[in-house]
Amino acid sequence: MKKLMFLKEELWNLGNPDKAAILQRFFKTGKGQYGEGDIFLGVNVPMTRSLAKKYKELDFLDIKNLLDSKVHEERLLALLILIQKFEKASTEQRHEIFDFYLKSTKRINNWDLVDLSAPKIVGEYLFEKPRKILYKLSRSKNLWERRISIVSTYRFIKSGQVEDTLKIAKILLSDKHDLIHKAIGWMLREVGKKSMADLEKFLKNNYKVLPRTVLRYSIERFPEEKRRAYLSGKVV
Repeated sequence: MKKLMFLKEELWNLGNPDKAAILQRFFKTGKGQYGEGDIFLGVNVPMTRSLAKKYKELDFLDIKNLLDSKVHEERLLALLILIQKFEKASTEQRHEIFDFYLKSTKRINNWDLVDLSAPKIVGEYLFEKPRKILYKLSRSKNLWERRISIVSTYRFIKSGQVEDTLKIAKILLSDKHDLIHKAIGWMLREVGKKSMADLEKFLKNNYKVLPRTVLRYSIERFPEEKRRAYLSGKVV
């Protein structure tokens, strides 16, 4: 518990009120917005990573304490420490961290928290395992679990495995939330880096139901002429 007290003190001392005010707006923390109630200290990610390295031996009870915090950077710090533990963990320990992560999804509740942690914990853990849990998460009522389901596949894409990304993207195309549209588009763009043929096949097969944000994100790397054709609906 002493380590946790010292960690929090260091973190809060790094805070920047001016930057915190900017982050409060950027991460949509107002009433009715996706980050409602989130509190920022104004600590940048590199500083938070440095603290995570310093306190990487923090135990699970203290990590849970951080994850339960209303302070965004404390939750981020908890996840960065968890990633470090996962990378050094045994097979059994990795299973424990994976389970802990999935039980904590209500606290992994902003897009940056998901994006920084899901591929490195969920994606990495499932890389050589059945991935049924991702399909369950893709149908969750929880926005962040749905984002975890697609962003976790970034780990698979990096190794040239795009099938699960495309299947989960298909499931999520009817999602109404812009943060899901952005995540789908991002992952599809990454698919294109590995297999343009797979990306174009997906786009052409689903073109009529693609949310505009998904389309824009996924075709960012296309040649200008082809990009305009997709945006204007003139794809052959």
